[in-house]
Amino acid sequence: MTTSRDNPWIGSRIGAVDRPRTRVICLPQSGAGPAAFTAWRPHLPPGVEIATVTLPGRGPRTAEPLPPDPDTVTRLLLDGLRPELDVPYVLFGHSLGALLAHAVTVRAAREGVPAPAALVVSGSRAPHTPPGASVAEYDDQGLAAWLTRIGGLPPELLRHGAYAAYVFRTVRADLALAERIVTAGPVRVGCPLHAFGGVDDTLAPPALIEEWRACAAGEHTTTLLPGGHGFPQSEPAATVAALAGVLPVSVHPSQEGPPR
Repeated sequence: MTTSRDNPWIGSRIGAVDRPRTRVICLPQSGAGPAAFTAWRPHLPPGVEIATVTLPGRGPRTAEPLPPDPDTVTRLLLDGLRPELDVPYVLFGHSLGALLAHAVTVRAAREGVPAPAALVVSGSRAPHTPPGASVAEYDDQGLAAWLTRIGGLPPELLRHGAYAAYVFRTVRADLALAERIVTAGPVRVGCPLHAFGGVDDTLAPPALIEEWRACAAGEHTTTLLPGGHGFPQSEPAATVAALAGVLPVSVHPSQEGPPR
């Protein structure tokens, strides 16, 4: 069962949608939409709901203006997620989503919003490490080559004019947003912080994943998984198994039937 209920910030829900023990709020990578984590469905532990975020200007919210800066995105995102915090929750972010998930966790603590049971950051540099060369400034040909190289999209899809234009617009906006999420030094979070990386990821190699350790005030783990930058999609079973290992202890396979 997949539903977005009445929250425009959540583009899709899978797993224990009706009565979740834990809600994993997922923030996808640049250019990704509500379907980014659907491959996880058969691997989810009982009692876990995956709620995937859709930002303004993307997917079903294409007509909405893109937020102008990281602070605005974080403020709007936290406000939009408040209705989702009625059960224990975990924030999972991949690539751009990791940077946003960290920023939302920091802002939640500042505003007295209930903290996530854990923050899981995946496939991204830490915010205090500088971004590399600006991919957002590539021309269409360069951006298409970059997306193909990292496995972001099959090259044949980028040959469709209207679709390619939408992809380039969205990816450029997301990459520019990610490049602007930079802090002067490590900003720590009080909840457990778990960093996932792909062993073959050239965008966020294992050494960069280790930098997240400085953002943890307490519990921290680093987990390297098979695959490149797109490992959450290419290796769903391994990714969900790693995620299940850091979920709250109330989620246990023996407590419920299989996920719906």
